[in-house]
Amino acid sequence: MREYSWNSFKDLIFRNPAVVDQDPHVDDGDENAERGNWASKREYILSTIGYAVGLGNIWRFPYLAYKNGGGAFLIPYFVMLVVTGIPLFFLESAFGQFCSQGPINVWRALPLLQGVGIAMLMVTLIVSIYYNVIIAYSLYYMFASFQSPLPWSSCFSWADSNCSDTPTVYCNVSGTVVSNWTLENSTCPSSNIITVPMQSPSEQYWDRVALQRSSGLDETGPVVWHLALCLLLSTMLTAAALIRGIKSSGKVVYFTATFPYVVIVILLIRGLTLEGARDGIEFYIGSQSNLTKLTEAQVWKDAATQTFYSLSIGWGGVMTLASYNNFHNNVFRDSFVVTLTNAGTSVFAGFAIFSILGHMAHIYKMPVGKVVKEGFGLAFIAYPDALSKLPISPLWSTLFFFMLLTVGLDSQFAGIEVITTCLQDGFPKLFRSKHGLLTIATCSILYLLGLPCVTRAGIYWVTLIDQFVASWVLLILVLLEITGICYIYGGNRFIKDIEMMLGNKSFVFWLWWRVCWFFLSPCIIVAILVWSLMTFTPPSYGAVKFPDWGVALGWSMAVFILLCIPLTALYKLMRAEGSAWKRLKSLCSPSEEWHPYLDIHRGERYSAEHCRHRRTPKHTPEVDVNVITSSWL
Repeated sequence: MREYSWNSFKDLIFRNPAVVDQDPHVDDGDENAERGNWASKREYILSTIGYAVGLGNIWRFPYLAYKNGGGAFLIPYFVMLVVTGIPLFFLESAFGQFCSQGPINVWRALPLLQGVGIAMLMVTLIVSIYYNVIIAYSLYYMFASFQSPLPWSSCFSWADSNCSDTPTVYCNVSGTVVSNWTLENSTCPSSNIITVPMQSPSEQYWDRVALQRSSGLDETGPVVWHLALCLLLSTMLTAAALIRGIKSSGKVVYFTATFPYVVIVILLIRGLTLEGARDGIEFYIGSQSNLTKLTEAQVWKDAATQTFYSLSIGWGGVMTLASYNNFHNNVFRDSFVVTLTNAGTSVFAGFAIFSILGHMAHIYKMPVGKVVKEGFGLAFIAYPDALSKLPISPLWSTLFFFMLLTVGLDSQFAGIEVITTCLQDGFPKLFRSKHGLLTIATCSILYLLGLPCVTRAGIYWVTLIDQFVASWVLLILVLLEITGICYIYGGNRFIKDIEMMLGNKSFVFWLWWRVCWFFLSPCIIVAILVWSLMTFTPPSYGAVKFPDWGVALGWSMAVFILLCIPLTALYKLMRAEGSAWKRLKSLCSPSEEWHPYLDIHRGERYSAEHCRHRRTPKHTPEVDVNVITSSWL
């Protein structure tokens, strides 16, 4: 094993060819000696599971299940997993593995839609900014959990007069509002009770201490420095894990992808021993399940949306991670393993969440439905509040936020890998030998771009990006992706490409995938997209509405991303030769560079002579592919 000193570390970062004898992201046993491969199948599976299992599995799925009929919600959820989740995940994995390229260069198969790959890169870049901030939130709360008692367990000096564990109740007695309304052994009639809602200590701690939240997007305020430092630490952890690309991150995921399951099991066991846990689980998927909810279209829409987003389809990460597989890897089996594990994690995590929320409801003597929240409200307000009621609360709180940290880091690893892979594939001579420097530069830029998200208005920026970039924009990208592959490139041609990797399959085997790819999945995506746009409401954070300029900025981000698609197509049409029809036809056909990466895998279908006959450009200036791949132009 190579020994590293400070000088060799600098050589690793800055790539001194006189010292480093081979690319740090390539091992001697790799099938692909230029791009490198996963060191083992386990590393790919764990990395992909870590990428798919994100914060939404922890803080969104349990709430959706509770809201949409409890256990009844599992029926539409798994139906949508079968007809959209698994087919789309399999399609993207096979697409990336076949050509061993990232989400931009895979569109050598259909140059007209290469803008879809660029748009995927832009989405991942923007989302990685705020995802890094959420990891910083988890780090801050994890460090805050080292205190006893927990700082949000009661209304301490940072709280205001509106802070209380219980609402303040008054009684209107003969026109006079009094707080002590038990007079002469008579209680206040329910019609005269006036309840003044208060903020819980955990809610005020989140707003006043952790975020130091301003009144709105208009009031940016200064940088919240404890969050900026946590953001810096998050960035450093990500850069360190990716310093050698998949060779280093593949080792890190042995811990980060498995540790969350250990914590979920521990929290579930602890939760089941608490009084009131049964009530929480009953509300989740127990006897409170409502099968009549299955007749509501909203339930099926929520199930499809959760399936779609929880698998990270359309971000480019699935293709990127699969591109480092060996050519003959069984990507079909891997798709089932990852998607079913992701779905099972969502269901399993719900038990741990609702068992402890049930105990919290028992303590407050409130219905479970009154304490259930989603998103930030669940992760940083409701659940920390519930944990603060347990004995040895700092231990449970530290475990929970460390779990959120590891879950977030896994997804962030893949996001950064998408960016660096696209740059390395597009500019191999410039970047491929400088992976460490490229990773550090990428993470540094993301840190600087994330600083506005850790100002006092930072939570509003995070919400704005999430609402406009990580939502219906992805639906458009995936719709174009599946339409382009199945209807323009050719679904049958794509199936033959897959058979080059997996071996020949029967017609019956492919019948289901044809039905999903050609009909079911596109129709469901269109239905969700239309519904999302028809029911669109301007984003808000709680009761705080966003100003018009903020909403306009959100639309501008979405439009900017989607404009990559027609602008790239127009540019390529202008660069092509011949009549307008010939130009369009040539861009709807695979380029000469579309083939398996290694010669030994190309066979007769993608031999050099076959590729030349497929497209014979005349009077085209030669391009040095070691400087920039022609598919980027």
